[in-house]
Amino acid sequence: MSPTTNAESLRADSARVRARMLAAARDRMAAGGLDLSMNAVAKAAGVGVGTVYRHFPTRQALLESLAAQSLETLVATAVAAAREPDVGTGLAALLRAGLRIQLSDPALAEVLAAVNAVCAETLDLSRDLAAAIATLLDRARTEGAIRPDLTADDLRRLLCGLQHAVRIGATDDDADRYLDILLAGLRP
Repeated sequence: MSPTTNAESLRADSARVRARMLAAARDRMAAGGLDLSMNAVAKAAGVGVGTVYRHFPTRQALLESLAAQSLETLVATAVAAAREPDVGTGLAALLRAGLRIQLSDPALAEVLAAVNAVCAETLDLSRDLAAAIATLLDRARTEGAIRPDLTADDLRRLLCGLQHAVRIGATDDDADRYLDILLAGLRP
């Protein structure tokens, strides 16, 4: 076996192990294990805890890896919302999609609620998300559709709070009603 082939098989094996750990972490979160213990993830994935820490040095790094695809979807949604000709429609679409995505991916909810990201990909996506939301909010302010003091960070925090309110016992109808209340509260 050539050195390149051996290195390639090691990389492929590492990728499979990483995928197993992410699947185990996703399963734990789906079952309500939001504490996401590295030991429990290691046990569920059939690897040693050191292997988990080599791939994910912190719990936050693991959460960000779990949420990466959902964060990409949210960024794409925010970019589309910023380009929507009707700013009110764009804002409502962003909030509805943001809530839906967070409810389907508890890791994303935790990543959005975190003060700082630790992974470079998350930092880049967070900047893209903030820029798209800022563009949308600037347009909405110019058109008088939102309060002048509303910031992108305010919107992020409100959306995190909204998903929490829905998660603690609201029905689908309540989720829509809460979104309508939030949208009304954002108006000047």
